[in-house]
Amino acid sequence: MAEHIIVTDDGATRTITMRRPEKKNTLTQDMYLAMSDAINAAQSNPAIRCLILTGRSGVFTAGNDIGDFLKAATEADDGARPRNSVIFLQALVNNNKPIIAAVDGIAIGIGMTMVVHCDYVIASTTTTFSSPYIHYGLVPDGATSLLVPHMVGHQRAFAMLVMGREMSVEDAREAGLVNQIVAPGHALVEAQKVAREICALPADAVAISRKLLKPPTDEIERRIGQENHFFAERMRTPEALAAFQNFFARKTR
Repeated sequence: MAEHIIVTDDGATRTITMRRPEKKNTLTQDMYLAMSDAINAAQSNPAIRCLILTGRSGVFTAGNDIGDFLKAATEADDGARPRNSVIFLQALVNNNKPIIAAVDGIAIGIGMTMVVHCDYVIASTTTTFSSPYIHYGLVPDGATSLLVPHMVGHQRAFAMLVMGREMSVEDAREAGLVNQIVAPGHALVEAQKVAREICALPADAVAISRKLLKPPTDEIERRIGQENHFFAERMRTPEALAAFQNFFARKTR
């Protein structure tokens, strides 16, 4: 596993923990691949019945490392090689095990995206969700343009994905994005309880029922491909490049 990803198996549950506290758990290319490997390896392991995604240090994740965005925007484009974040999203989409998000703190960008792909979401009172790609001149990712309107309605989705507005944990529960709100530091404990409840159910019936609840996989993958096409184009625009550079300029002041 990557240095900043911790994978632990406890009984029938695999927990994937993002741990890069000095950078608010922002995700590097190696972290994406490590999480993809952990999810993919669970698919052929019948002993693993449920997955948990979580973060450490009171943060879920602040999203993609902006340094990687800047690097991708200025390097030669290798269109034949998908971004590691897309490989991770494909692992989420093709995952056939119930997956729980234990969110304690900010879930930004792809952090919110991965929550949308989870089946059950537990969030602390300090949690907020945001998808601020628009402020970098970018577009939604990970089929959020398909899934979020379906989950929370067009108007809320527009505010989040087009206007870049933040959503509080209370509003997220009201909108249907969050199942439970818990005290800070308790999200993972509650997620483990829910995982045990799911693992006690008939595995095949759970898998079939879960699949019936979701849009067809090929439809989600098509939308990810469409979004990724526009995302890659937008990353190389002067507008996006200036936004990335301004981000680092603010950090050094």
